[in-house]
Amino acid sequence: MGSKFVVDANVAIKWVIPEIHTDIALRLLDDDSNILLVPDFFFPEIGNIFWKRVRRGETTLEQALLSLNELKEVNLQICSSFPLMTMALEIAVSVQQAVYDCVYLADSVTNSCQMVTADERFFNALSSDSLASSVCWIEDLS
Repeated sequence: MGSKFVVDANVAIKWVIPEIHTDIALRLLDDDSNILLVPDFFFPEIGNIFWKRVRRGETTLEQALLSLNELKEVNLQICSSFPLMTMALEIAVSVQQAVYDCVYLADSVTNSCQMVTADERFFNALSSDSLASSVCWIEDLS
């Protein structure tokens, strides 16, 4: 039986670009019964990651577009960020982290599941917060 997770862009990018923790990130896709949630700005965020990689010469536009198309094929449940904004802003002020990142966390709290992240700075910022149990560091994904 699968589980429900909110997956941030730092994890999802590993599904199409081999980098550290790619093997762990791919485990989320191995179980077809997993429900993977993302906020509605997930794809612009992913697009920005590809844009930066093309700009730095780490990939070509053609490869970035192919990878983007691969990600578009993943069965993701897209959640509206609008109803999450109040909670996200409150969390962001409390933990001193970007609202964008906190929308993922608010999504996980709202959906009673964990947010999986590969953003070490964000994960560490939450380590002593009451919401720490809502965030899963990618290496701890079992």
